[in-house]
Amino acid sequence: MRTYTPKVEEITREWHVLDAEGLVLGRLSTLAATLLRGKHRTFYAPHIDTGDNVIVINADKVVVTANKLAQNKHWRHSGYPGGIRSTTWQKMFDEDPVELVTKSIRGMVPKNRLGRAQMDKLFVYKGPEHPHIAQQPKKFDTSAVRRG
Repeated sequence: MRTYTPKVEEITREWHVLDAEGLVLGRLSTLAATLLRGKHRTFYAPHIDTGDNVIVINADKVVVTANKLAQNKHWRHSGYPGGIRSTTWQKMFDEDPVELVTKSIRGMVPKNRLGRAQMDKLFVYKGPEHPHIAQQPKKFDTSAVRRG
């Protein structure tokens, strides 16, 4: 038995639309990361980008369970001594829910050049409209995902 490695020419990328309305943030993120990485395919290989393009709409209607909006913080560091800054998820969600959803999905893909290439295929929008009609995206069935 030989190990099969998919060729780049054999990979056909599809477009999926995920409606975030009523979905829990973590469940939405794992679903989007799975589609971006290509783990839903039969010929998945961890060292090749076999994933699809993902469009997330209604990012402002995603559900964050428990008291995470008030308790959890996002940290960033400027690289200088004393340059650490923190922001609560509530402030991030109020200012730009797209950033919160994007960072949540980013945390679930590899932290290398492959992960950066996979994140280039993610498109997150605050409302129900998106400019990718020409790609003929398919609405992904999220009925199996637990809602908040």
